[in-house]
This record gives sequence, C-alpha cells and structure tokens, in this order.
Amino acid sequence: MKLDESLFQLPGLRHGLRFYVTGASPCPYLPGQIERKGFTHLTQDNPDALHDQLSRAGFRRSQGVAYRPACPSCNACRSVRVDVSNFAPSRNQRRIIRTNSDLYRRPIEARANREYFRLLKTYLRSRHDGGGMSDMGYREFCAMVNDSPVQTLMFEYRTGPELDSPLVAVSLTDVLRDGFSMVYTFFDPAQRRRSLGTYMILDHILHANELGLPHLYLGYWIKDSEKMDYKRRFKPLEVLEAGQWRPLEDN
Repeated sequence: MKLDESLFQLPGLRHGLRFYVTGASPCPYLPGQIERKGFTHLTQDNPDALHDQLSRAGFRRSQGVAYRPACPSCNACRSVRVDVSNFAPSRNQRRIIRTNSDLYRRPIEARANREYFRLLKTYLRSRHDGGGMSDMGYREFCAMVNDSPVQTLMFEYRTGPELDSPLVAVSLTDVLRDGFSMVYTFFDPAQRRRSLGTYMILDHILHANELGLPHLYLGYWIKDSEKMDYKRRFKPLEVLEAGQWRPLEDN
C-alpha cells in the first residue's frame, strides 16, 4: 500500500523514492493505541547517503528498510539523539563507567554467529520472554544482522582482550556521517551489577566523542512510556520537532 508521500517531504530527497505503510497493529508502548509505520527501501544507489539523510529526519533502520511512525491518531513517538560534545555523565553514570573499566570493546564488521545468538537468546528469555523477538530462530537473527545495505558494526564487549574471552554484551550499530545509531543491544542478564544496557550507551557516547562524531541516535522516546524513559538520562538530549532538532526540556 502506497503512503501519502506528502508526509515525508524532506529537503533534497531524491526523486523516485517511494514510501509505503504497514498494516495497523497494537502499539507495544501505549495501551489502546494503534501503530503503523511508513517505510522505504535502502536498496537504491548510495544507500549510506540516503540512510544519513533519513536518520536526520527521524527514521530508523531494520535490515534493508528505513521506517518511522505513521500512526493515524498519535504522534507520541519522538526521535532523540545525544549531543555528544556537550554530554557530561552524571555521578551514577561515572560509577557505571568505572565498574565496566575491565571490559574490552571491539567494533567489527556486522556478521552473525552462534556466540552472539546464544547471548541474545539468554537476554530475551530473561528480559523479554514472550515478546515479539522471543521465538526468533538463528536464520532470522542472521537476517537481522547481515542484511544491512549500509555501514554497520557489531560492538563486542568482552572481559579480556583475547577473542575467546567471555562475551558479555553486543550492540548492533550503524555508522552515520554525523554519529552512531544504536540499532539493537543485548547483554548477559546475569551481570546485573554492571548495568550493561546503560554502559553500552555511555561507551558509544565516549567513542563517538573520540572520533569527533557529534551525535548518538537512540531511536524513539515516548514521554508517557516507562520503557522509553531511560533515554532522558543521557543529557543533553535533542528531540526532532517539526523537522528541527531541539534540546529536550525536562518536563
């Protein structure tokens, strides 16, 4: 089904790019709301450049598709990104960074393997049992990781420098011209004292700053969703409003 493309008018958008809309489904974040997504394919020439542009316009990537909400009666989902150069970790965030100072980060080309898959299944059973990804098989996991037409890395976090050191966390991360975009993260749920979900975001911010990248894209934030509220802790946070990125005010 073709979408009304007037909803996706972006400055400098190449001609011939078509947008489509998914069917309606229950919103996973706000009870009683209906979710629909507008999407386009990233399989055109120079997909990295298109992905950069769409990311700045609030789109997210899933395999070879870029999407953003197109809900008929709700606009609660708001794209957010961290202002990397002005980020200052809180006291608790500094503690988390110290706690994980023994971990070794290794960004490598995104390729699925059984070690990643075992960690993912352990994570899903503990944190999202019964969720939409809980029955994911290895073939679906390979598609999620490998089917990327843009520059994508796996950030491994291990307890030692050796390649066979225990793996405790992984982030599937896209590399943009102006930053990183964290697509999906998972970690060892038994390592609770490490706060690995928070740590991976902090480490991406620090690494982006080292590379001179100004932003870390964190996807969508919903004011009234407890699942999304953690993103407000990474200040200063910018939100996309009316096509412009603005500081997210505390409210």
